[in-house]
Amino acid sequence: MSLANLDLNLLVFLRELLRERNVTRAAQRVGVTQSAASAALSRLRRHFGDELLVRSRGGYLLSPLAVQLADQVEPVCASVERLFATSPDFCPEESDREFTLLVPDYVLAAFGERFSRELHAAAPRARLHVQVVKQALPGDVLDALRVLDGIVSAPSAALRGAGIRSLELFRDRWVCVVDADNPVLDGAGSHLALADLQRLPWVVPHHPDGGYPATFPLAPLIARLDERPRVAVRVDSYQATPYFVAGTDRVAVMQRRLAALFADRPDLRVLECPGDPPLIVESLWWHERHDEDDAHRWFRGIAARAARDPGAGLRAARPAHPTHESRPAASKRRSS
Repeated sequence: MSLANLDLNLLVFLRELLRERNVTRAAQRVGVTQSAASAALSRLRRHFGDELLVRSRGGYLLSPLAVQLADQVEPVCASVERLFATSPDFCPEESDREFTLLVPDYVLAAFGERFSRELHAAAPRARLHVQVVKQALPGDVLDALRVLDGIVSAPSAALRGAGIRSLELFRDRWVCVVDADNPVLDGAGSHLALADLQRLPWVVPHHPDGGYPATFPLAPLIARLDERPRVAVRVDSYQATPYFVAGTDRVAVMQRRLAALFADRPDLRVLECPGDPPLIVESLWWHERHDEDDAHRWFRGIAARAARDPGAGLRAARPAHPTHESRPAASKRRSS
């Protein structure tokens, strides 16, 4: 269908309609009258041959087609906004461009605050849309990068295709987090052994069903164990991991930058990880079409500076809490 035959004003209304699931609120967001919004909904229904909004007891629900459209309309609108925001000379101090970034929640903890501060200081009017990776990257990474300014991720086969560029942001390493009163500390001091990892129940973020595929970040460490560890808690967030370690005999293997945020808690201990697990390398990935975009080059520079700055959450994971022997006696807490 030719764009010349489409009323692109409907695109803006469609986005707000799918966001709000309410004609009146969508009209307010777009800045049109109720009657104009109702007319726009009628045109969209005729165009797609679908109700889009389906009445229910609590209001309106999106039809199956509308759910599909909701996933598509956001990146389309973002791309159109970026297109019309383009100017011959990029001026950070005056730009109100929106940059869209897809990141794991661990990366947000590692450098998100510093990145936000750097971006705001240099471009106070610029906008940022941060999307958090749920479990895995989009199926078609190249297609996703056409509408994103970047993805922060460890290298993978999906990110090494033609047309994808990258810039290393920072490196990290794996550490272990246990409760300060975990009995394993009676003989471990500041280090754990592989046998300890094999014996203790684990808290694992984003653990896939059915095992540990080769793409699992800790697969090389798992391969060194005689038996696969028992997963006691699966949680869909890296940052939530320590909350399921405290007060139990569980262990979590997590990134040092993230663990450093919890190193001051007296009820947790951060220990070196045995087994020589692989180094963590986080990079910014983008589509090659951004290579000559002055605004995007500036954006990449901000990300690199924030990630490598000493203030970006680089506190060492400390094993400096008192040892178990020097702490007051406490009951041994076990996970159920």
